[in-house]
Amino acid sequence: MTPTPTARTGDATLGKAADENFPVAPFFLPRAWRGDLMAVYGFARLVDDIGDGDLAPGGADARHLGLEPEQSEDRLAMLDALEADLRRVFATTGEEPSHPLLRKLRPTVRRRALTPDPFLGLVEANRQDQKVRRYGTYAELAAYCELSANPVGRLVLALTGTTSPERVRRSDAVCTALQIVEHLQDVAEDLERDRIYLPAEDMERFRVTETDLAAPSAGASVRALIAYEAQRASDLLDEGPPLVGSVDGRLKLLLAGFVGGGRSALTAISAAGFDVLPGPPKATKPSLLREVGTVLRRARGER
Repeated sequence: MTPTPTARTGDATLGKAADENFPVAPFFLPRAWRGDLMAVYGFARLVDDIGDGDLAPGGADARHLGLEPEQSEDRLAMLDALEADLRRVFATTGEEPSHPLLRKLRPTVRRRALTPDPFLGLVEANRQDQKVRRYGTYAELAAYCELSANPVGRLVLALTGTTSPERVRRSDAVCTALQIVEHLQDVAEDLERDRIYLPAEDMERFRVTETDLAAPSAGASVRALIAYEAQRASDLLDEGPPLVGSVDGRLKLLLAGFVGGGRSALTAISAAGFDVLPGPPKATKPSLLREVGTVLRRARGER
């Protein structure tokens, strides 16, 4: 049977889960959890694809959101339309959501009693990407991560019924770290989009210019800067084992996968000599498994 255009729209977005640094919805989770995680991932991936201009060609996503196909290039208009459709997900009356990924999200939202704030944060982060191209300080970057990354961890805790203030604090640290790691992997790609997520104050400290970041490979100053930011992310990931140790069962494995994914990506960056300019250093599966094992061992010691 040939998939319908609606099915293809959702499948193309969800198919990107395999490219993430960490397992999005691994096989060992209960089926209901996997379905809910993929529903949340589908929204998060869609909003990022809109913000990055990475939507599938043809304008199907724009049509689903009530816009003309050519408006798919207008990222702010698409984000506005996505937010309007998101509000339909949470409405108790009125129209159903229009986009297939948001229709898939609605049962999860109702079953898990999710609130709109984390989803709205992800939309706002992508609006910010259209307006803010440079970050002066680490504090400014961390505030961006509060919108772009931390909501995802909070949603995982909410989906699994394990939210607590301490877990949220540790989850925020881990998610900010994962966002920083992704930025380090994608320095060259981000620069092509006229975005730099390395704080200007750190670039000045290490005497790194934007011209240095555009080189085919990194010089000593760029490598030192990347090593510094990698250590910052590593320190944040130290909140991971206590978070993992505070939960039980399959959720423990899932969270260890997130933390281990960040650790293994940092290992890949280090193995590349902190030269991220030729392309994103990618973690290997053996490295991921080793790091997950280390996180689990450390988590046992934190209990």
